[in-house]
Amino acid sequence: MSLQLVSARDVIVNYAQFDSIIDARSESEHALDHLPGALNWPTLNDSERQAIGTLYKQVNAFEAKKRGAAIAARNIAAHIEAHVLDKPRDWAPLAYCWRGGKRSGALSLILDQIGFRVSLVEGGYKAFRAEMLIDIERLAGQLQFKVICGTTGSGKTRLLQALLAEGAQVLDLEALAQHRSSVLGAIPGQPQPSQKRFDTLVWDALRGFDPSRPVFVESESKKVGNVAVHTVLLDAMRASACVFIDLALDERVALLLEDYQYFLDNPDHFCQRLEALTAQRGKAMVQEWTDAIGKGDFASVVRSLLTDHYDPVYLQSIERNFVQFKAAPHITLQSRSMQAMHLTARTLV
Repeated sequence: MSLQLVSARDVIVNYAQFDSIIDARSESEHALDHLPGALNWPTLNDSERQAIGTLYKQVNAFEAKKRGAAIAARNIAAHIEAHVLDKPRDWAPLAYCWRGGKRSGALSLILDQIGFRVSLVEGGYKAFRAEMLIDIERLAGQLQFKVICGTTGSGKTRLLQALLAEGAQVLDLEALAQHRSSVLGAIPGQPQPSQKRFDTLVWDALRGFDPSRPVFVESESKKVGNVAVHTVLLDAMRASACVFIDLALDERVALLLEDYQYFLDNPDHFCQRLEALTAQRGKAMVQEWTDAIGKGDFASVVRSLLTDHYDPVYLQSIERNFVQFKAAPHITLQSRSMQAMHLTARTLV
């Protein structure tokens, strides 16, 4: 038999050595977060897990374990028939569940008996997450960040996309968080990941970077919508060199009207979101914005949002939090077009 327990730290260090990562937890546990690239082979699915838990509480542990074993055996057999029959003899998977290892252990024991080189995460997902958060701190300390700064609508996200296309290393936190990082930043139809999932996505991105090359990142605040950037990573970003990009106000207004088309398509939703700014800008200004939206004058609302709200708030925050911002070189973009973004990206790369 070749079944072996592997510490969460060894999993972090040797992640690439496993041919497959198998998550034996239920589908909802997997959806909340999972190891990068993990396949979900539930030993017990959500409804089965709930039923066994109820039996455990209302009858006793022994009866629950018997029933659970029967269900698990059927599920494991189905996974083997669906996913394992074509695997070669030297297939070396890593399996895990939540913490205790019973669900992943049952699956791993069968795979081991077949003859595969199976590894089992000691302490399961819970132990992995603890080690992963420590590793984020390590990675944040060894990477060299270059922070793209610029007021709202100046094209920071477009520039990151151009930098990536030009071969630069890019950490796009807003893409990972599925949010545009403002009170108006929620993207319709795209729910944000859980905090745990966001952390794992960030770790997966960080571990792929070459420490000898800069990593471009946007000047984010601590929270990107409902998820928070790891404190050590945020501190590393805030201590890093900055580049300030500038774009003409008319171009910024046009860019935001393009990127936030869904607000133009749903003016009522736009007005509802603006109500969140009442405490900061007052009822009168918010009413002016909603009246203009009612008339279809979106451009004037966006212009006012920039000059009266976002620009003052951003400049105060960036100067306070990013220690090298005052020394940042200023780059004026020719336009909001991707062609202009690529020209700038090439100079930065």
